[in-house]
Amino acid sequence: IVGFHIRRAHGSVYRHFTETFTDLDLTQKQVSVLWLVADHPGIAQTELAQRLQLDRATVMAIVNRLQERKYLVRGQSPTDGRKQTLNLLPAGEKSLQGAKAAIREHEAWLKSRFSRAELDTLIALLRRVHG
Repeated sequence: IVGFHIRRAHGSVYRHFTETFTDLDLTQKQVSVLWLVADHPGIAQTELAQRLQLDRATVMAIVNRLQERKYLVRGQSPTDGRKQTLNLLPAGEKSLQGAKAAIREHEAWLKSRFSRAELDTLIALLRRVHG
């Protein structure tokens, strides 16, 4: 019974999260790439793959799609000609800001389902699992 309720709750949380992102026309992985590039301008594509724990081919495909949409640009590393650097373009920054707003909206929706005491308990339990 507990497993059923957990799967059901996960389904509605996931559904809300994906619905929140529908208007942005971005995947979760694309948002992660934009966010990391924004936080680390000039990051090498290989380092991006390591930080996301994704294989290089997957990251290259994501970067290619984002570059086609004019969200980011590749450049050459000034210190290592073999490495490609990544930087956000204005459209990528705008899209990332929209994604961050959507994430805040989703978090507010999720938190609204709990009392303050329940949230404190949930956070403590999640820290125990992920700590």
